[in-house]
Amino acid sequence: MKKKILILSHAMELGGAERSLLGLLEAIDTDQYQVDLFLMRHEGELLSMIPDKINLLPEIPEYTTLARPMVQVLKEGHVLLCAARLFGKVKAFCYNKIYHYTDSGVALEYSHKYTCPFMPAIVPDTAYDAAISFLTPHYMVAKKVRAKKKIAWIHTDYTKVQVDVKSELKMWNAYDTIAAVSEAVAEGFFRVFGSLKSKVIVIENILPKKAIDTQAAEPVVTGMDDSCIKLLSIGRFCNAKNFDNVPDICRRILQSGLNLKWYLIGFGPDENLIRQKIQEAGMQERVIILGKKSNPYPYIKACDVYVQPSRYEGKSVSVREAQMLGKPVVITNFATSASQLTDGYDGMIVPMDNERCANGIAELLADKARMQHLSDNTRWKDYSNQTEKGKLYPLI
Repeated sequence: MKKKILILSHAMELGGAERSLLGLLEAIDTDQYQVDLFLMRHEGELLSMIPDKINLLPEIPEYTTLARPMVQVLKEGHVLLCAARLFGKVKAFCYNKIYHYTDSGVALEYSHKYTCPFMPAIVPDTAYDAAISFLTPHYMVAKKVRAKKKIAWIHTDYTKVQVDVKSELKMWNAYDTIAAVSEAVAEGFFRVFGSLKSKVIVIENILPKKAIDTQAAEPVVTGMDDSCIKLLSIGRFCNAKNFDNVPDICRRILQSGLNLKWYLIGFGPDENLIRQKIQEAGMQERVIILGKKSNPYPYIKACDVYVQPSRYEGKSVSVREAQMLGKPVVITNFATSASQLTDGYDGMIVPMDNERCANGIAELLADKARMQHLSDNTRWKDYSNQTEKGKLYPLI
């Protein structure tokens, strides 16, 4: 008889974690395991890419309310859930004010924490061999799923995230195993939650190489300018990705005499800030926002260099995908950068500050042999991490 696994995530919007989830779903051996996937919302450009072998469970209306305006939730009659969200929002506001948090994840955590008691069981008639909570907050699998083993995933550098440590410690403690996407992510987690060290295992992001190669062969829908050097960055438009500094970095690179355009794929709350910075730097013709792309791979294939200028990362899926497609990669020296690539071998790490970042990128762009060297070396490594699925099975 097959063992039963439940995996829970939020939705299938464009993002590195979501693409990593697709890789995990593709890799799991469904001859041995029955895999149920519960999404809080059946939304997102990647929804249609869920493998046929995975059983996508129906939506439960209460769980969809977590991502919708409270006024709408109230009109639909979810009074308790609306009240719980409002309570969590007020508490998070007070907590952030006390601790002077400006880029906090407390509001999201509290939203799940205080609505969880009023949520229905996800699959009340099934006891799973294992249940995986793939994205934080991790309250729902802990409280609303019956399973012999429970596993929670970490995708970010916790030393860079503003959280309520005492509250989250209780959340994480409900799990038998905590899976970090890299050694560096695990080490950052230990610094914040030292008592949980014995629960943590590293399982690298698993990526579907065949699917990426196939999608990369499709044509670029929005044209990229082949008359100049093409830089590309992909990610959520938020503080962590640091795209607001791209216009200034691009301006400084242009001062070296190079002819280039820098393309940004993504979406998010910082889009207006990025557009403002483009205007301020006079980079309207040089920094191009392409927006959402359900298939970013033709753009990666078409670019000359992939750049991840992040302030912090867990393990960037986009960087891995660029390496899988044989591209020279540049990343900034965020805390976990050394776990992302080998500097000078299959990528380059540049300083975070704009001037030195620009100088580093400019030096690489002027050295075609070095770019080719970085590209050639990507051929000798399996970035899809298919063997990582073997770490999951003993946990079940």
